[in-house]
Amino acid sequence: MFWQPLILTLTLHHPAPPTITVRLSEWKVEVSQPTVPPGTVTFVARNVGTIPHAFEVEGRGVERETAQIQPGDSAVLTVTLRAGEYEVYCPIGEGSHEKLGMKAELYVGAAKPEEEHSAGEGASTTKVIRVRGGGPVIQILPGPFPFPDSVASVIPRFGAESTALRKQEANGPYSDSVARVTGTFRLTAWDRGAARDSVDGVARFTTQDGAAWRLELFGVQTRDVPHHPRFGGVVMGLYYHGNTEVHTPLVPTIMSRVALWTYGRLYRDGKEVTDSAQVHVMLLSRTRRLSDFGLQCWNCSREPEEELQLQVTPAAGGEALPAPGGVLFLNWEKSVGSPG
Repeated sequence: MFWQPLILTLTLHHPAPPTITVRLSEWKVEVSQPTVPPGTVTFVARNVGTIPHAFEVEGRGVERETAQIQPGDSAVLTVTLRAGEYEVYCPIGEGSHEKLGMKAELYVGAAKPEEEHSAGEGASTTKVIRVRGGGPVIQILPGPFPFPDSVASVIPRFGAESTALRKQEANGPYSDSVARVTGTFRLTAWDRGAARDSVDGVARFTTQDGAAWRLELFGVQTRDVPHHPRFGGVVMGLYYHGNTEVHTPLVPTIMSRVALWTYGRLYRDGKEVTDSAQVHVMLLSRTRRLSDFGLQCWNCSREPEEELQLQVTPAAGGEALPAPGGVLFLNWEKSVGSPG
C-alpha cells in the first residue's frame, strides 16, 4: 500500500479596505462614519455644493489631498492610517473653506477614547471685535469691474451663476465709479459659534444725492443666495474673494479682520425703507487707492486691514433700494478693529 501525501492549499483573502463616503458642500464636510480601523482606508469624496471643493486628510504624519472637485463630481483618495486622531477638511482658498466650517474629525482605532475635562476645560470661548469707521467715506456706484482679465478664468467655475456674474462684471457694484460722501459707522460682533453669534451696530451716512440714511444692524444671517453663500455667522481672519473661489470673484483677493452677514433696519430721510435689509460687513485689507479711490490690486491680501466695507441689499424678493443700482455700497477707508 502506498500512501499519497495530502497537500492542502490555503488561500488567504484580505478584506477590502473600508470605504468612507464624504459629502462636501458650503460650508461643511460630512463623513459616513467618524471611526475606522487602522490600515488602508478609501475615501470617496463627492462635491454636492455649488462651487469647487477638495478633500484632505491630515494627522499622524499623513497629509494627503485630492485634486479640485467640481460641483457634482467625485474623487477617490486611498490612504494608510495609523491609530489616532485626524482632521479631514477642504483645503481650497488657503484655509478659507476650512475656516468657514468645512472640516470634521476622524478617529482611527477600535473606539475613540473618552476625553477627560477638568473644570473649565472645553468651555466655549467668545471672540469679540469692535469696529469703528474712519477716514474718507466713499459711495461705490454701478460700473464695470476694472480687472476683467483676472476674473476671466474664475467666473466660469461658478457654473449656472456665471451669467449673473458677467452682468455684474459689466455694470455692477464692484467698480471704480465712486462719490466721496460722509458718514459714521460702529459695530460690535460676538463670535460664539454660528448658532449663537450676535452683532450690534449702526451706520449713518449721506449719499451722493444728498439723502440722509440710518442703518440699524441686528442678528446674524446664514441663509444662502446665489453666489453670495452665507458662511454661518461671524468669521474672523478670512482669506477670500478674487481667485479663492469663496463668494463672488468680483472683489480683489483680501484678508478680513471680520466678515459677516447681518439684518438691518434702513431709514432714508427719517422714513423707514425696510426692516429686513441684507447687510454685508467686512473690515478688510486695503483694496483702493486713497488718491482717487480706484481699485488698486487684484491680490490685496498683504495690504493693511483698514478698509471697512458696508453693502446693503434688499431682502430676497424685496423692492430695490432707492439708490443707484438698487443697493447701497460704502467704504470707510481708514477704519480700525480692536478686540472687545
